[in-house]
Amino acid sequence: MIIDAHTHIWGGDYDGSVETLLRACDVFGISKLHVSGLKSHYPDEAEIAALNKDVYRFMKEQPGLVEGYCYVNPAHGNALDVLKRGIEQYGMSGMKLWVATFCDDPRVFPLVETCIGAGIPILIHSFYKAVDQLPYETTGVHVARLAKRYPQAKLLMAHFGGNCYHGIKAVRDCRNVWHDFSGSPFRRDDLDYAVERVGADRIVFGSDMPITYVVNYGQVEEADLTAEQKERIYYKNALELFDRSFTIG
Repeated sequence: MIIDAHTHIWGGDYDGSVETLLRACDVFGISKLHVSGLKSHYPDEAEIAALNKDVYRFMKEQPGLVEGYCYVNPAHGNALDVLKRGIEQYGMSGMKLWVATFCDDPRVFPLVETCIGAGIPILIHSFYKAVDQLPYETTGVHVARLAKRYPQAKLLMAHFGGNCYHGIKAVRDCRNVWHDFSGSPFRRDDLDYAVERVGADRIVFGSDMPITYVVNYGQVEEADLTAEQKERIYYKNALELFDRSFTIG
């Protein structure tokens, strides 16, 4: 069983994105997709609404296979209303933060509190770069601050923080932070390092599709993991993370 906890519908390419995702499910035996909509770095309210509607459409078209993240821009005055609509009306099972603000911006706090109350996780794009860092791009340091402020929040730090030696170091003592290694900038050694530092029970499989899939699958298959560790990464950790009755501690 494989649960892919980090996939996308690209704004303006619904049909192409969905076709790629569904084909991957057929070819690779993926049992569930967790999907968010993305387009521009600093989306306006109309773009956010359109992206969440795309995800909701996919959820309705593929019940049981597709679950959605409610994508929010915390800089918007209606962000909390958007999140509540996503949870209450669309039935979304997580919240997605990208690069519009740092994840520990005070404007994020009411959103996190709502997610805690609903028992849903927060997928946080996190990427440390040597060059071309975006103005409000979250790193592991920001995730650690948020995790310590809200120890009951279930946080999923994407991409190993862009550099596993930087990102995981920042949050390794935060038991409420899980990690995905979506995207393709990693070697299998990075996954071995992450398991050594935080344990296999805090790593969740994600691909960043439709960008890539095979690279991330290969990282798991080639890593120095037991059968049980692979199962935890492929699906067991995600089942726990998205279980609304599952609490930390």
